[in-house]
Amino acid sequence: MKKALPRGLIVSCQALKDEPLYGGDTIPKMALAAELGGAVGIRANTVKDINAIYKKLDGRLPIIGLIKKNYSDSPVYITPTLKEVKALIKSKCCAIALDATNRIRHNGIKLAELIEYIRENSDKQIVADIASYEEALEAESLGVDYISTTLCGYTEDTKDVKLPNIDLCRKLKENIKHAIVIAEGGIHAYEELDEILSLGIDRVIIGGAITRPKCITSNYVQIIQNNRAFNQVI
Repeated sequence: MKKALPRGLIVSCQALKDEPLYGGDTIPKMALAAELGGAVGIRANTVKDINAIYKKLDGRLPIIGLIKKNYSDSPVYITPTLKEVKALIKSKCCAIALDATNRIRHNGIKLAELIEYIRENSDKQIVADIASYEEALEAESLGVDYISTTLCGYTEDTKDVKLPNIDLCRKLKENIKHAIVIAEGGIHAYEELDEILSLGIDRVIIGGAITRPKCITSNYVQIIQNNRAFNQVI
């Protein structure tokens, strides 16, 4: 049996092309900082970053790998097709994250086909990134190893949901029996993390609150700009 991802904090270390931290050795260094801080795993985008992180950490932490790719005929962008799956199978990740929402994928490929290909061609574990409870049940029926709330708030049906979605986390923990539940998305406060852990969920992925300085800075600036005392005319 494949070893499960450890209990604890998994840090998402990612940067897209339009973000300041993209390129160079920034992401591997960020992953090292996460390890030194006590993270038990890393979530990373692109084969290049996955392999660079693995090398930087000498393989000490498991990596959840994904490839973000936009296709014009589908809103699905997290490991959307077999092309991305095949690339990840050759990478140093131990688990592959797949968009497990009910949205139509590029060229009409089905989630079940991607899962079947991974099972038949590798020993990688599978993380199903879902947005709703119904999608979680479907992913569990397909035999995934983990169900993560990654995409809640990022689909048309969930775009107005307050994050983190504690109610969804609770429902998944109570009803998902054959996959391990991971909480991810919108966790910015210690109190929110504590509430999720209190549900019995023991694997949590945090990205933006740790690894996106532009967004972190923007949040603080917004508080300053909205502060009545700060804006008071002297």
